[in-house]
Amino acid sequence: MAHLPPGIRFITSFSRDQWYRAFIFSLTFLLYASFHLSRKPISIVKGELHKHCAASHEVEINSYKEYAPQIQPVKKPSNVSQCGWEPFDKNNYKQLLGALDYSFLCAYAIGMYLSGIIGERLPIRYYLTVGMLASGLFTAMFGLGYFYNIHNLWFYIIAQIANGLVQTTGWPSVVTCIGNWFGKGRRGLIMGIWNSHTSVGNILGSLIAAYWVSTCWGLSFVMPGVTIAVMGIVCFLFLIEHPKDVSCSCTPSSVKMQRLLIDSENCSVSLNSSTVVTGEGSHRTSAISFLGALRIPGVIEFSLCLLFAKLVSYTFLFWLPLYITNVEHLDAKRAGDLSTLFDVGGIFGGILAGLISDRLEKRASTCGMMLLLAAPTLYMFSAVSKMGLEATVVMLLISGALVNGPYALITTAVSADLGTHKSLKGNARALSTVTAIIDGTGSVGAALGPLLAGLISPSGWNNVFYMLMVADACALLFLLRLIQKELRCNADHTL
Repeated sequence: MAHLPPGIRFITSFSRDQWYRAFIFSLTFLLYASFHLSRKPISIVKGELHKHCAASHEVEINSYKEYAPQIQPVKKPSNVSQCGWEPFDKNNYKQLLGALDYSFLCAYAIGMYLSGIIGERLPIRYYLTVGMLASGLFTAMFGLGYFYNIHNLWFYIIAQIANGLVQTTGWPSVVTCIGNWFGKGRRGLIMGIWNSHTSVGNILGSLIAAYWVSTCWGLSFVMPGVTIAVMGIVCFLFLIEHPKDVSCSCTPSSVKMQRLLIDSENCSVSLNSSTVVTGEGSHRTSAISFLGALRIPGVIEFSLCLLFAKLVSYTFLFWLPLYITNVEHLDAKRAGDLSTLFDVGGIFGGILAGLISDRLEKRASTCGMMLLLAAPTLYMFSAVSKMGLEATVVMLLISGALVNGPYALITTAVSADLGTHKSLKGNARALSTVTAIIDGTGSVGAALGPLLAGLISPSGWNNVFYMLMVADACALLFLLRLIQKELRCNADHTL
């Protein structure tokens, strides 16, 4: 009998369950990456919506005065402005751009609290598909303002509000799905790798938007809109909500997991006290109430911590390209390309946070350590970034890792841990609500950060960085009780 080809041997070396898990891991990764891909264009296009044109405008006036007798007047196209795109070509452009950010993020924060509750009561595949198709529509709608020569501020604000609301369908859905397929085991590492979809989506969104921004910024929105809509169709065709739907095992057994469950009975640390949910249990229990989810130990603390951590992360997400444009004097395309390094750092930060928290079995302490390092790093970034492009590159990578590490850990492994807490007695339907509460509270900070940046930046970018450092300190403050509890539990086990 002939030997099997190496490729076939590789395929058959994995079980049917493992292949299904790998497929769901990859699919949900791509689905949520498309959400972030569609959010990124606004930060790239800001540099094109408003251009620093005072100097060039003055030169053109002097040139016109000199050659006016020799030239004939030329009619100026209505969609062309010396200072960008009306109404963002005025001196108050930072406030107007901040209003766009705030419209999206405020709608996202409000919608997130409702999204988890609604998502628990609907099939995830249908719920997520509708959300992605609607998100594609409203993302493209913003870009259509370019092609139809729309200069009404309210058109763009309404597009942002609508997009913010429908984008809330994404996070509770994909976290619930991935939580159904992966047990407690190495959840920090697995979800740290999986959560890099955020940074991958931001990078792809930046590159796509930057490609079109200088020539036809409308396509910077239309193309990501088409992308997320196509991924919505893929979701409808292929997403499997739960292992039981394809007769896969959903309770991975391991000595490590059993030890964690035993420890959770003897120690009240919230993050080491989760249970593995069985498929049958999810049908015997009803959806958890909003107040019931708040009573789970650790939910309030991590929610408030994420509020400030996400404030910092989303301020970078929405304002970093404009900051680079102002400080490094680069055009919108190059600034957009350079800003992707922050997300590259975020990929490594999320994976590192998951790896450390798995090894130490201390989620809160891991977040606290990274937040403690992030504050002085932000101060260094504000000072070093003015020294040249090379220094900016290094600080973007380091800042991205430290800022996005805690944010990634809380929104993935921590949310899944709390959503399968022992007090829930195996209620799998709680995961969506817990995830929505944590990320919804974080989204309040995500809405405040860009708004505050828009209000503070006219007084100087240094003041924006001071605001971000204070936010990091507040995030750490809300974790102190949980960190103390983890350390006390570790000391008791040592004794």
